[in-house]
Amino acid sequence: MDDLRIAVAGAGGRMGRMLVEATLRDGEAELVSALDQPDAPAQGKDAGELVGMPCGVLVSSDCDAGIARATCLIDFTRPEATFNHLAICRRYGVAMVIGTTGLDAGGKHAIAAAAEEIPVVLAPNMSVGVNVVFKLLDVAARILGEGYDVEILEAHHRHKVDAPSGTALRMGEVVAQALGRDLGESAVYGRQGVSGERLSTTIGFATVRGGDIVGDHNVMFCGLGERVEIGHKASSRMPYALGSLRAARFLAGRKAGLYDMQDVLGLR
Repeated sequence: MDDLRIAVAGAGGRMGRMLVEATLRDGEAELVSALDQPDAPAQGKDAGELVGMPCGVLVSSDCDAGIARATCLIDFTRPEATFNHLAICRRYGVAMVIGTTGLDAGGKHAIAAAAEEIPVVLAPNMSVGVNVVFKLLDVAARILGEGYDVEILEAHHRHKVDAPSGTALRMGEVVAQALGRDLGESAVYGRQGVSGERLSTTIGFATVRGGDIVGDHNVMFCGLGERVEIGHKASSRMPYALGSLRAARFLAGRKAGLYDMQDVLGLR
């Protein structure tokens, strides 16, 4: 396999630390850079020491130098940071795995443009289990058809800043596409007061934020006399990190293009 030199963005954060640990434990990947903001508490520290695995790679804010050493950058930060990293990856021809959520249409367009020059995996959720759920939702929606009301419930920790989660939105997109609907026209984000009778063409979303919930997602197909539920619960962030490394391996030596986890897992 091609050389797999990994740079981790946001290395001092919750997800960044998990990515550092997963990379250090991986038998094929090498952690070559750990990046974070200049004022981050982890600046200058051994990235491995943050997870009890000293490795000699110091957390730095020099994104240019850090990304230039890598063959792939894994980024679970914020949109504005991701776009800065994307430009640098494009400059040096470095592949990128993007798990950042809260991207708007313009941001997704910018990523697609960059993917004309570098290979990129963009996915709202890197967990292998969640991506299996995406596939199951497509199958279920096509079989159940229009006779079932669809409701999507998601729960995350109190620090998450966007809602609904990118994973919940992707679940809605998968179901809407399978049913021949436009999610932008079908989605209902929460209900309050006298909201009126539910329209059969809508896809409802409900959001919970609290405590240290890593990520719970449940899709309900509610019919007459029965309910089908397909869901996923994460008890740690490690599945996202392991999926990201799987995506990085997928990109190694691959030509430029925009891919997602369905491509990585061969679920197309």
